[in-house]
Amino acid sequence: MSETDVEKSSFARGASAPARTTRFANPSPLGLFSFASTTLILSLYNLRARNITVHNAVLGQAVAVGGLGQVLAGIGDYFIGNTFGCTAFTSFGGFWLAYALILMPGTGVLDAYSASPESQAQLNDALGIWLITWFLVTFILWIASLRSSVALSAVFFFLFTTFILLAAGEFTEKVGVTKAGGWMGVLTALIAFYTGASQLYTPEATYIRLPVIDLPKRRTE
Repeated sequence: MSETDVEKSSFARGASAPARTTRFANPSPLGLFSFASTTLILSLYNLRARNITVHNAVLGQAVAVGGLGQVLAGIGDYFIGNTFGCTAFTSFGGFWLAYALILMPGTGVLDAYSASPESQAQLNDALGIWLITWFLVTFILWIASLRSSVALSAVFFFLFTTFILLAAGEFTEKVGVTKAGGWMGVLTALIAFYTGASQLYTPEATYIRLPVIDLPKRRTE
């Protein structure tokens, strides 16, 4: 399929969406807004905003928006040949679906850790290992974004920092560390909203343009 048939998603390079009209839409704003909104909600819960300590209200958002929305964006990037966008959106869509399955009553995940005091003590370490794994995934994606833009690269930088803090909060069981992860998650979400808006705000749609500061690209001879 030729480039005249599709609009290459600018998620991989983090630049504002191109102005030309093509057959397929840019899936990146959907993926970034789905990620940002779900991350913001959970991060506010991690901060214990309004004294919230039970996170289950985010389950619907995690499944329908953070999960399904990002998977759809990843599929969109697959069809237009954007490997980075497909990998990132589909991976984090899976992350949110997995998170929902952990908390969702009836899946048996949390029940397995409530069977005995010994197994209960393992829950924080198990979640910490899960979060550290996602730190590694995010770090790899951050490395892959270093020729994109400051805005996009910042999303992954602050996200892997968020995962480190949240994992440390699980391992140490210190609320202050988890709250630090919550603050970092809020910052990550706001940058993701900005990056998504920069691709949604095309000259055909609005007078507003948001700079993302393109990073140096490899020179071709």
